[in-house]
Amino acid sequence: MATRAIADRPAAAGRPTARERLLAAANELFYEEGIHVVGIDRVIERAGVAKATLYSAYGNKDGLITAYLAGRHEIRRRRVTAAVGRHDAPREKLLAVFDALGEAFAEPNYRGCAFLNASAEVGPESPVMQATDTYRGWVRSLFTDLARDAGAPEPEQLASRLVLLYDGAGVAARMDRNPGAADMAKTVAATLIDAATAKH
Repeated sequence: MATRAIADRPAAAGRPTARERLLAAANELFYEEGIHVVGIDRVIERAGVAKATLYSAYGNKDGLITAYLAGRHEIRRRRVTAAVGRHDAPREKLLAVFDALGEAFAEPNYRGCAFLNASAEVGPESPVMQATDTYRGWVRSLFTDLARDAGAPEPEQLASRLVLLYDGAGVAARMDRNPGAADMAKTVAATLIDAATAKH
């Protein structure tokens, strides 16, 4: 109990808490190098905290990885929400998702999709997959809802095709080192959207 109190104690003004420092260190190391390659000793060294603090704050390494992915999910959600919110027309809202991807791809430290990277390192029964499944569910729901608003008679079908473009753009941006993949995907997405909504 005393250890938890230390881990959760509010930090001095302007200084991150031990929990926040752990998550920041995990975010950097896991994303740059991978969740298996990076051991907890490196994370706690980077964060400048005791090992007991990690266990108190996150339970174990899987708990820290899950928190790292949840943070990545929130960053992506905010970016996409902001991009979509810049438009009024349903069609443009759908296409804005690819604008948000382009912003991510243009960042100098882009290392691909954090969820794809993490899922490639764990088995299907890993607790980490819960975080990746949550993210994937959000992506599918996002495209489905926007496709429905755009007037697609079969929004799930259009969403599935747009998710494939979304995924493919991410792979191309990483493996081909091509940040312009988002614009290419957006062009194809526009064709799919127009074809799906042409009769409506």
